[in-house]
Amino acid sequence: MKRTVPVLIAACLAMALAVRGQVKSLPREDVIEVPVIGKRLCVHNLFQSNMVVQRDKPIVVWGWADPGEIVTVSFGGNEQEATAGQDRSWKVTLPSMPADSEAQKMTISGKTERLTLDNVLVGDVWVVGGQSNMQHPLSRVEDGQLEIVSANFPEIRLLTVPAMIDNKEKKNFPRLYRWEGNRHEREGDWDVCSPDTVREFSAIGYVFGRRLHMASRAPIGLIDASRWGTTVEAWTPLTVLKAMDSEVVRAQLAEWEEKVTGWDAQRDLDQRIERYNQRMADLKKQGKSPAGNPPSDLRPGPETNQNYPGNCYASMIAPIAGFAVKGAIYHQGFNNSRADAATFYYQVFPGMISAWRAAFSDPTMAFGIISLCTDGTPQTLDNYDECMMNFGIYVREAQYKTFLDLYRAGDGNIGFASSFNLRRAWYHPQQKIPAGERIARWALATQYGFGDSVHWKPPMVMETELRDGKILLHLDNEVGSEDSQAIAGFAISGSDRKFQPARAECLVIGTDSRNRPRLDRKVLLLSSPYVPNPVHFRYAWGRNPMGNLRAFHTNRRDVAFATQRSDDWEYWEVAHLEPPADKDTPPPSQEEVREVLRFIDLERRIRDAEQVLETDKQRYEESRKTLR
Repeated sequence: MKRTVPVLIAACLAMALAVRGQVKSLPREDVIEVPVIGKRLCVHNLFQSNMVVQRDKPIVVWGWADPGEIVTVSFGGNEQEATAGQDRSWKVTLPSMPADSEAQKMTISGKTERLTLDNVLVGDVWVVGGQSNMQHPLSRVEDGQLEIVSANFPEIRLLTVPAMIDNKEKKNFPRLYRWEGNRHEREGDWDVCSPDTVREFSAIGYVFGRRLHMASRAPIGLIDASRWGTTVEAWTPLTVLKAMDSEVVRAQLAEWEEKVTGWDAQRDLDQRIERYNQRMADLKKQGKSPAGNPPSDLRPGPETNQNYPGNCYASMIAPIAGFAVKGAIYHQGFNNSRADAATFYYQVFPGMISAWRAAFSDPTMAFGIISLCTDGTPQTLDNYDECMMNFGIYVREAQYKTFLDLYRAGDGNIGFASSFNLRRAWYHPQQKIPAGERIARWALATQYGFGDSVHWKPPMVMETELRDGKILLHLDNEVGSEDSQAIAGFAISGSDRKFQPARAECLVIGTDSRNRPRLDRKVLLLSSPYVPNPVHFRYAWGRNPMGNLRAFHTNRRDVAFATQRSDDWEYWEVAHLEPPADKDTPPPSQEEVREVLRFIDLERRIRDAEQVLETDKQRYEESRKTLR
């Protein structure tokens, strides 16, 4: 993400950096880059004026100097020194400190130089990661302008990690200063949160941090390490992926290696020139004037693709590894919405979480998952089964299953929030403010001591029971519908694997003093006239799904029942299509499956219409008799 500041300020900043010897020119070029490692005494680019350091954890500071140079770091009344090694690196560890909103100075002193970082706070630092729906800036979301003009929080600090993608793990990130016309844009700087600096920051990240700060009053540092169009494997270290005993992961790695082996930069250039020439010829035939120059650059190979396995981790997480943080939140999944999603994502995602925790030297680090958001045509009773064919649903399921596995294994720092019911028909739904608020519920309840008043955990299925042609779901919390209407979003199937929309209702356990039914809201009954012997259920099984079930009590009504299923059928099995004959045969396509599911929808709609028509005929005949 980018920061904008007036050109004059940018020029002064670049001049100051030039005086320090960290940039080679004043702002006359399109891009100025503060080097990752300076030639003289320097500190890692995480350490800047306006930063937040993590409270209640040892404060590790590191950088580079001349070999053998003694470097002294002073902060908060504490001082430590280290000697730079032959590789010029040095590192000191200062004692932990409690949260402190008072601005302090950190000094880094060497043999002849002294660096001073001003306006440093002690509080909680959170990493916000994922792809474009996490990266989506506050200026482009619903009600974002209201948040922008209200963003006067000097104790919230914002940093966006520049996306300098390749396949080698980086030790640092650059600080970039770009000129585009009369605008100066920065990446890699800590900013004090204000209406001017927050505009292009992650909307979800800012709203999350804003809510934490408002409740805890502690300074909050937010590090945005998100990148549009990326996959879960790109955010996982390549070494971790290679160590996985997984056929689908090995297949994905082999596919990338085949691309690398087959890459020919000159052939790629020749093909691009050929396409360019063809476009120019087409324009001339249309009587249009060709414009632009033919391509002449040799492009790098697939190993530099942002989705080459491990690349985003190497380029955006590894550079900040070792920095003490409170936790991370993560929102991603669109680019993993492919045929292997059900297995691949579920196997890789836990490894990614573990790798991030290891990167920040905290195996129990708080980690909050925001499930994949909506996209596409809304699911209705008319297109119910057709909308069940979308690979993004399997990503959403894998995210929830990963959370459940860790939570049930005793991980008290894993969190989850659904976003599917923040419905929009675009894959960049602009409902980001509620998503940030939802994951903030989890953090406030589990990390800030508000668990008695803030509820975050989605209602969970504790037991599934088959009884009298119904499926009974026994839950750990009371549930109700979002709009006090009939519960929607469930489907059930018999052993024929043909899912039908289900009627869902709470178990009736008697009547009250006014003869109204008393409900056990921890038990749901699922049934359908078209499924006499159900064996499995699915909920919110659509990319833009029906689904209005949530926690029942007033202060919990923003907590949705998550996308889930009880079966493990492959996507083509629900359409009764044949599986691939062997590993070299591609599975049935999404469209083949959808065609069968459309037929199931049509079949059900005809039966529904026939039933309605028969009922109306009976009512019509009764009315005729009465009117005579």
